[in-house]
Amino acid sequence: MARIELNEIAHSYHPNPADESDYALKRIQYVWEDGGAYALLGPSGCGKTTLLNIISGLLIPTRGKVLYDGIDVTGLPPEKRNIAQVFQFPVLYDTMSVFNNLAFPLRNRGVESGEVDRRVREVADILDLTPYLNKRAEGLAADAKQKISLGRGLVRSDVAAILFDEPLTVIDPHLKWNLRRKLKDIHEQLKLTFIYVTHDQVEALTFADKVVVMYEGEIVQIGSPQDLFDNPEHTFVGYFIGSPGMNFLDCTLEGNVARCNGARIPLDDGVAAKGRNAQGKIELGIRPIHLQVSSVAVDGGVPANVKMVEDQGSYRLVNLTLDGKTLRARVPESEPIPEDQAWLVFPLEWTRLFADGRLIK
Repeated sequence: MARIELNEIAHSYHPNPADESDYALKRIQYVWEDGGAYALLGPSGCGKTTLLNIISGLLIPTRGKVLYDGIDVTGLPPEKRNIAQVFQFPVLYDTMSVFNNLAFPLRNRGVESGEVDRRVREVADILDLTPYLNKRAEGLAADAKQKISLGRGLVRSDVAAILFDEPLTVIDPHLKWNLRRKLKDIHEQLKLTFIYVTHDQVEALTFADKVVVMYEGEIVQIGSPQDLFDNPEHTFVGYFIGSPGMNFLDCTLEGNVARCNGARIPLDDGVAAKGRNAQGKIELGIRPIHLQVSSVAVDGGVPANVKMVEDQGSYRLVNLTLDGKTLRARVPESEPIPEDQAWLVFPLEWTRLFADGRLIK
């Protein structure tokens, strides 16, 4: 196992980068603690795989250093870093048996045959692959092949970390939950450092202890799933985490009120004071689950028009327009919803202000 430190990492695919726009990764400073379960979450093209390949040694960063337990490994290839990488498409030998696929990394390192047999059977038991040990890999389902790919990393006793690059993309949806649960169980059992790249928030939030959210080559927030939901520090995190994402309204501040076109939304005194000192574009944000919908006028309520109601079973998603902007509110099934006009209440404790995309705090 290893503590992995990224020290001022930046990377460009241009031979002579001239400015920040030439960099796929702009500036990364972070420590992955020994034995942690992390997810790298973000949309396609945000730099997740580039960062993972720098950690693994498939890429050498344009700037900065990679340290494993305090040792500079920036220039070392993957085979010198004692890591395992599981890719989107399983890497294995189709014509070989499952046993021989799992044994290959050990035999390649000259491990004694009795130890090879012990380790292969131990890992096969962990991954529920024991019934398939004598079968050829080519005839197995995609989830079993991905387990073999994972097992080729787990079978080595010297592995410092296991890196996953979109490992469930090719897995049928009904099998994803089982494989994701198996990865979680393996991490809890073996306490290896896991770094899991995905664009799927469900995968990230259910797998990781800490989620690293990336956007346009930067890490914009790191935290537990609950932290990211309750306290997004960037508008992208508010939008990307949660289904549906956070509501945002452009606004200006007048005392302790956010003015969004014709709407006047009360703010917490402290939030408003910090907002008045902020520079840049100001936006108000609130999650649909916290936006309250009333059928009658209430103190602090803002009039809006109901446009559509989506029944989700245990709750309903209400689409409303407020001065031409569309907002969504999550309303319990038991609560009434007006047919036309409604009043929206923005609870002070859940109403956030952002300046140029960053949380004002």
